Amino acid sequence: MLVWERPEPPNRPVPVPLSRDLIVRTAIRLADANGMDAVSLRKVAAALDVGPMRLYGYIATKEELLDLMLDAVYAEIRPTGNGWREVLRSLAETTRNAAHGHEWLADLLGGRPGLGPQALASGESVMAALDGIGVDDVMPVTTAVNAYVIGAVRGEIAKRRAERATGLDERRWQVSLGPYLERLFATGKYPALATVVRDAVHLDADETFRLGLECLLDGIEARLAK
Repeated sequence: MLVWERPEPPNRPVPVPLSRDLIVRTAIRLADANGMDAVSLRKVAAALDVGPMRLYGYIATKEELLDLMLDAVYAEIRPTGNGWREVLRSLAETTRNAAHGHEWLADLLGGRPGLGPQALASGESVMAALDGIGVDDVMPVTTAVNAYVIGAVRGEIAKRRAERATGLDERRWQVSLGPYLERLFATGKYPALATVVRDAVHLDADETFRLGLECLLDGIEARLAK
């Protein structure tokens, strides 16, 4: 029986009361603070000041714990709006916001299927908005949006992690590599790249994400119009 359907153990008069919700919230707090390496049933038990065996009555494996953590964060991914375009935009933006609030989420998105009640509620909102848009199968549409979001978010978070590890933000990194790039561009071997680096408008992360998303939505809209 899946963890979503398995009842919790009955309450017991013990010094530290437990519930799946408390266990999951504690695991999320540990992951938010120190990444996924900080999460295991044993580490969560230690944070709750209980023996690890007590947790097994609620959650059998670490995989179940990850499923529950993922589903809990899906409560923050509730697409809203009028029409398919607004809902898909909301899906993308709320997913990105959730991932930036919980960096470990980027490591799980696209891998573990979201089958818990919160994930299903999010999916239902999207499917309802796409009903009747004029395609036989809406899954490729949502897959395209999710793929864009996951790729963008993983890149943004990888960059954030690199900045923390090196102490170099984007501006400092550009300054440190500037002379090297100028020497390369002076050879004339990379004229297209040189033009982009020197002349293009460099958007911040939010602007880049939204522009890319609008390009994707424009493409979906053009295909629906055929």
